[in-house]
Amino acid sequence: MLPRWCRAVRSLNSITQRNDFHAISRQSYAMATAAAASVEPAPRPTKQPVVSLDKMFWSKPASLALALDSPLRVDEPKYEGIKRFILKLMLFYSKQSKSIRGANVIYKRVVSQVDKPAIYDVFNLEKTFRMTFSLLVLHMWFCLRRLKEEGKEGVELGQYLYEIYNHDVEMRVSKAGVNLLLSKWMKELEKIFYGNIVAFDAALLPEAKQDELQNVIWRNIFSDDGSSKPDDAAVRAVQAMTRYVRREVSCLSLTDKEAMFSGNFMFTPLENTSFGPVRR
Repeated sequence: MLPRWCRAVRSLNSITQRNDFHAISRQSYAMATAAAASVEPAPRPTKQPVVSLDKMFWSKPASLALALDSPLRVDEPKYEGIKRFILKLMLFYSKQSKSIRGANVIYKRVVSQVDKPAIYDVFNLEKTFRMTFSLLVLHMWFCLRRLKEEGKEGVELGQYLYEIYNHDVEMRVSKAGVNLLLSKWMKELEKIFYGNIVAFDAALLPEAKQDELQNVIWRNIFSDDGSSKPDDAAVRAVQAMTRYVRREVSCLSLTDKEAMFSGNFMFTPLENTSFGPVRR
């Protein structure tokens, strides 16, 4: 069965006006996050950038795979004897079980990047439900786009990853205080997810305008009012995130299949503002 998230990518062929899904996304955001915002803690005051945004994310892309001796790796458990025999009978080593374990590790990498204060501090963002959700979608797109490059096997793994993401978002919505009509809000957030996935992909097409990705990032992450282009106050942060997005896409393309399928990779660490060689 074709994974649900892949339908959004396939729908590119039928989209003639890119602004269609931006309008849906903005309206859906307003509906799906209104209740959450009313019980959410007041967002922290917007911080001024503590790093030189103009100097960030210019370095040459490189693989994000973790070194074999990295303490951050999550490797498959190695059992022997009767224990391995029993686990094999229980399908612990089946392709599906391995895929689910891999998808869980991949999603932990996504959450690790999105939940850390660094990404909000570097790009001068407020940590609200809407903002966190927007960043989750962005980093899910990074992974799903890369997995799709591996063909059917990658698409199947992407489906497991999407289901884990969906469950996590549901928990976050509930935690934010939206318990009434939860399924309605989840459907609205699903529309936003699909719309953003299509928008990001369209912005990287060869025929896309030069500033298309920057404008998509502004509309889907930074903008509160749905304006089409960044204002003067935010333009440096939007430009920096545009470079971050392009660089992460390139880095993931250089990351090998084994690292991607096992989740043994790490997004560019934003805590390290020098962006020199990082021990992974």
